[in-house]
Amino acid sequence: MTEYIPPKVWKWDAPSGGKFESINRPTSGAISTTELPVGKHPIQLYSLATPNGIKVTVLLEELLELGYKGAEYDAFQIRISEGEQFGSGFVNLNPNSKIPALLDLSTESPTRVFESGAILVYLAEKFGAFIPNDSAVRAECFSWLMWQMGSAPFLGGGFGHFYFYAPERLQYPIDRYAMEVKRQLDVLDKNLANRRYLCGDEYNIADIANYAWYGGLVLHNIYKAAEFLEVSSYKNVVRWAKEIEERPAVQRGRRVNRTWGPEESRLKERHSASDFN
Repeated sequence: MTEYIPPKVWKWDAPSGGKFESINRPTSGAISTTELPVGKHPIQLYSLATPNGIKVTVLLEELLELGYKGAEYDAFQIRISEGEQFGSGFVNLNPNSKIPALLDLSTESPTRVFESGAILVYLAEKFGAFIPNDSAVRAECFSWLMWQMGSAPFLGGGFGHFYFYAPERLQYPIDRYAMEVKRQLDVLDKNLANRRYLCGDEYNIADIANYAWYGGLVLHNIYKAAEFLEVSSYKNVVRWAKEIEERPAVQRGRRVNRTWGPEESRLKERHSASDFN
């Protein structure tokens, strides 16, 4: 194999290959003028049923399950493979051009929120649910939430990219990121050995955030890597993920903005509870 010698100054000369080469670029900002649709509910969500998108729809469905009518929402699909996240309307909500992005129309002036972790905290604090009141438990919740935000890029952008999406499989990056993902699973597994949920006996936004990524890994074989990573050996993670997935709100939230998989698992847009019927 010929060793790659980095140039003195890196230039973006051509797409690098892989599934998302047509939308990857080294600059930010809008590339088209496209307004976002707006529904009738207080909360407008623009997303896709990736792990980061699932976090928010699960929380919204959990809030509605508890009777918080102010959590009614319209969820519009953003097709990231088509570059819709680079439309001007979406960029106005999220200058980073990543899903999900949320617009709260119930505030005095519309409030935009981007980054999935920030959206979870915003909604949990807005409704006073799925976020601990006790300061010590709240700190634990935020610690596991931020752990997920910092760890998942190694799972998705690191392992997932080089193992599943890259134009060719290279041993060094796959070995490097497989080692890190297994370490992360071990961190979760040891914490869950003596706890029902990540922070103790109560389910909260830290569980929702981590379930979206690591639940998908151990229960749904994302990146087709379950056998390679021996995910079934992390028995506490599997137990925790299965318990969360039994929740009706989680089952609904997983469907929103999803247009792949079995027909019964799909729901391109969500505008009312009846859409799930």
